[in-house]
Amino acid sequence: MSADRLIADFCAAWPKMDLDEVMAFFTDDAVYTNVPIDPPNEGKEAVRKAIEGFMGMAEKIEFRVHHQVAGGSVVMNERTDRFLVNGRWAEAPVMGVFEVRDGKIAAWRDYFDMAMFMKEFNPPGES
Repeated sequence: MSADRLIADFCAAWPKMDLDEVMAFFTDDAVYTNVPIDPPNEGKEAVRKAIEGFMGMAEKIEFRVHHQVAGGSVVMNERTDRFLVNGRWAEAPVMGVFEVRDGKIAAWRDYFDMAMFMKEFNPPGES
């Protein structure tokens, strides 16, 4: 499977909210970094814990990919990540970079504006 197809399938798997299915895309030594948040999640168990946190806070999650490009083992996509939390959708524009090794994700970095993200999840007038 191409790196491009692997990442398309990875993004398409999120709405199922199946943690094991999502985790099957990663190498054992994978690193996941939300760039505005430290530290990186190093190793499959740390990545699992981070993803478990996202799935635990949301009723639904969608990755809407707008553009995706691949060059060899590197895939980049521009997407909108959507989270249904307490009956309300919050959206965050994201730029993702994925490094693929042996048919699995070895590194995943998401770049996004933390202030915009927090505003989506805590709109004015809500506590």
